Formats: sequence, structure tokens, C-alpha cells
Amino acid sequence: MSCFGWATKSSKKSNSSNNEKPSNVTAVEKVKVDLNVSGKKEDNSKSDQLSLDVKNLNLKEESNEEKVNNYRAQTFTFDELAAATRNFRSDCFLGEGGFGKVYKGHIEKINQVVAIKQLDPHGLQGIREFVVEVLTLSMADHPNLVKLIGFCAEREQRLLVYEYMPLGSLENHLHDLSPGRKPLDWNTRMKIAAGAARGLEYLHDKMKPPVIYRDLKCSNILLGEGYHAKLSDFGLAKVGPSGDKTHVSTRVMGTYGYCAPDYAMTGQLTFKSDIYSFGVVLLEIITGRKAIDHTKPAKEQNLVAWARPLFKDRRRFSEMVDPLLRGQFPVRGLYQALAIAAMCVQEQPNMRPGIADVVTALNYLASQKYDPQSHPAQSSRKGIPSPRVRSDANHKRVVSNGSEIEYNPEVHSVQSSSKVSSPRVRGDIHRRNVSNGSETDSSGS
Repeated sequence: MSCFGWATKSSKKSNSSNNEKPSNVTAVEKVKVDLNVSGKKEDNSKSDQLSLDVKNLNLKEESNEEKVNNYRAQTFTFDELAAATRNFRSDCFLGEGGFGKVYKGHIEKINQVVAIKQLDPHGLQGIREFVVEVLTLSMADHPNLVKLIGFCAEREQRLLVYEYMPLGSLENHLHDLSPGRKPLDWNTRMKIAAGAARGLEYLHDKMKPPVIYRDLKCSNILLGEGYHAKLSDFGLAKVGPSGDKTHVSTRVMGTYGYCAPDYAMTGQLTFKSDIYSFGVVLLEIITGRKAIDHTKPAKEQNLVAWARPLFKDRRRFSEMVDPLLRGQFPVRGLYQALAIAAMCVQEQPNMRPGIADVVTALNYLASQKYDPQSHPAQSSRKGIPSPRVRSDANHKRVVSNGSEIEYNPEVHSVQSSSKVSSPRVRGDIHRRNVSNGSETDSSGS
């Protein structure tokens, strides 16, 4: 029996809440009040830490408070969400993460299918992450960010209600596919990569204040109809540096394999930390490999460590392509996608491109539709035939469709000089990339 085959029974539970008088309490006030009205008394240290985190995120600023108060997110009772999932039945279960379990449900009073995340009180994330996610998404509005419909903060219960993404996560479409399941084709992969990049660009360049995502990975990229990509799970988000500051000092959080080495070593978080994580995701999209895979030989377990020596030799680029593509990919598109990924995972943060440049490049790649019927399949065992290439003593250039993507193996950087309608990407050892008005090196505080 489907988890939605119970409309008559659940309507009795929701009637009581529908008949209640509407509350004048705003979304932010509801969270703040309920955090202090739980069945168990919050100890002072936890309350202080929560207040400190909200303050650090600048969410007490008047302008931000006003945005949140006017936000369309709704508050739900626990009974309503229990009814929506028929008491969190196993056949409504979608998955589990650090926050807790995720269920598919149908909320009658809004007549909408939703995804409901229930906080595990003993899980890796806690009330602080719950509040950060509510307040971050309360200020966000972009087609490449998952929409927060509402939340429940009732006694000890903490639940988040999102729009339902029917195709699940990118991770489920790249790794450990069940037999007979069709893998993503090249065009779809580039579409997803471009969509995820646009979501990250919104966080970095268009949100006020700008936000560092800090948890970009394949499992947090959700897919809607037509493989429309949206970023999700903002519990680790932090407001980025402002003014003359170059970084935010914080304890290291994130997922092993996606975390930028500079951030992991110093605890200094910058916008370029997210760029590194995005580079790892882009490599996963191209190669079909996991960021960390302990089933591989020792030298291949870390995706970036495996890829770096291959970046130096374009004749080996074909070895990096996901074998599930069966040679159905554009040679030029592969060169360009690997060029972007190589720049994003540079060890030095100031050599990574800004997100706006990444978006420009990936939008271009996604617009170049590959037709497998008109192109022969490429071999992943031998070096793929190169596009028109010019060589000099120190550099190799790949020229395609009016764009030059320059790869310098000596400095491990890929450079692109733009022309009309071409990707605008550049990584140069003599130039410091600037994001949101600040240089994101690791110097000073």
C-alpha cells in the first residue's frame, strides 16, 4: 500500500489544526520561541552557542530579519507531518544523512507532495544546524536552490519541509547504479553541473550577505523533472568574509574528499573552499568515480589525487571519462570540462577561479549539445584524437568553437582566453582571483 493511500484517515488528524486560529507569530519568532520551550530544558551552553551562531551569521540584522519575517515558509505541527507520512512509514522513507531521516509525504492543507527531514536528536547535526538552515533558506530565492516550504519546532521535535525532488540526488545517478539502470548521458551531466554552479553563484555573489555553502557534494545536489539541479542542505552554511577580511575562521566541517586542503589545514574558510568542493563534484560527474572510494587501489582512492597526474598529459584525458558513457562524449567538451575541474581543485586557493567564471564556462558547455548519432564513439583505452592543437615550448592549447583553453602542466593550471560566446575561465599563477570584492588567500584575519 502506498504511503499516500490514506487520505480519509489522515484528514481527521489535520482538521483540528485547520480549525485553530491563525497565529501572528512570525517564522523567526516561532523558531526562537520553540527552541526554548522544548520538553527538556536547554542547557545554557547550548543556548549561548545557538545565539552566537545566529549572530555570527549576521541574521539579527534588521534587513535580514525583515526578509525572514516576510518569508513564505510555514510552520507545521508535528501531528500534521506525522499524518503526512502516515507516522513516518517505512515505505515513505527516502534516505538518511547527518541531519536525520528523510521521508516523502503529502500535506493535505497545502495539497502538496513534500520531502520531510526529521532531526535525529542523537545525530551528527543538531539544533544549531536546524536554525541555520531555516534562516539561510528564508533569505534565499533561486531556481537552483531547493525551496523550504516550512518547518516544525515543537517540543523536542525539529523537522524541515521541502519541495519534493522526484529524481533524488545526483549521487544516486552516478554511483552504484543497479543493473539495467540507464546512466546519465553527457548532455545531462553538463546541464546538472551548470545548474549546480548557478546555485553556488547565487550564494556567493547575489545573496546579501553572501554565503559560503561549506557542504557541496553529490548527495546534496537534488534533481527535479528534466534533471533540473538544486542545491540542498544548508545546515553548515556560513556568512562569508566582508570588508578587508579574507576568510572566516571556524572549526573544520564538511565531508572528507570534498573539503579544500587549505581549509582543512588552517580552519580558514573562504569562497574558494566551495570552489574546490565544486571541482570535486565536477570530476565525479565526468569520471563517474566517488570522491573517496576505498574499494579502489590505494593510489586511486582519493579522486583528486588520482586525477592530478592525469591532468598533466592530455593524451590520458580519455582515461578519466566515465566508462558508462561508452565513448559517447564530445572530445572538445571533455577537454573543456576537465580544464574547469583542474582549475577548481588547485591546491592554492588564490589560483582557483571565481564562481562567476565557472558558471560562464559551464553554461557554454551545457549549450553545446552533443549528438551521439553524428559523432563516432571515443575509446577510453587509447588517447582520444585531439582537437586542433597548437604547441609551444611551455604550453599546450586546445582550440574549439572560438575558445582557447590553455593548460600549463608546469604550474598545474588551465587557462582560457575568451572570445565571443566562449567560456571565460582563467587560472594564472601571476594573477590573484578576486571573489565578492575580497582576495581569498589564507593570509591575515
